[in-house]
Amino acid sequence: MADKRRRLARHDEDILVIGLGRFGGSLARELTELGHDVLGVDASEEVVAQLSPYLAKAVVADTTRRQVLEQLGANDFHHVVVGVGDVEANILTVAELKNMGINDVWAKASTTAHKRILEAIGVKHVVLPEHEMGRRIAHQVTGKMVDYIELEEGFALVESRVPADMWGQTLATAQVRSKFNVTVVCIKPVGEGFTYATPDTILGAGAMVLVAGDKESVQSFAEQT
Repeated sequence: MADKRRRLARHDEDILVIGLGRFGGSLARELTELGHDVLGVDASEEVVAQLSPYLAKAVVADTTRRQVLEQLGANDFHHVVVGVGDVEANILTVAELKNMGINDVWAKASTTAHKRILEAIGVKHVVLPEHEMGRRIAHQVTGKMVDYIELEEGFALVESRVPADMWGQTLATAQVRSKFNVTVVCIKPVGEGFTYATPDTILGAGAMVLVAGDKESVQSFAEQT
């Protein structure tokens, strides 16, 4: 119950999370921390019992049937997340939600083929957690990037160190955008926190920068460090 008391703020968007495994469970708890009332649903009594203390409500149900989704009041939720791991149950649940006219459905996919099926039945937000995490870590292994987030196909946000040949220059003088076709969004000087970057921002030695741009460009920038 302690988690419920530590919510950051109260939001008026109630969220239905179906499938409370590793992905859905952590997502449901994080949404609760952000102040949302979350109804968590899973086919496993054990899983529901584990998550119940942290959510507004958690129930055991088979969501592959429309009647069950209607009884859960799926249409009353602003957003529905399907994190069911079983591919067949996942697709059936999503299909029923779409047939009910629910537009804002977020669904977890296990494979790229699964992702294509979900997109084919009208899901606009498909997540491949393992794939995305693997890609994110792959960009960090070399040490050139501290963090890498692909915001959409072909566009990424990267945290990396300021290249040595830019130390002491202002952002305008270094001409980062014209040379690398990227935008420096924030900078974190040594021993300080992140602040928004301006043309007068000095790129100090050892500073970290948050850079946005197409994948090739941000990778090229990171390679300079």
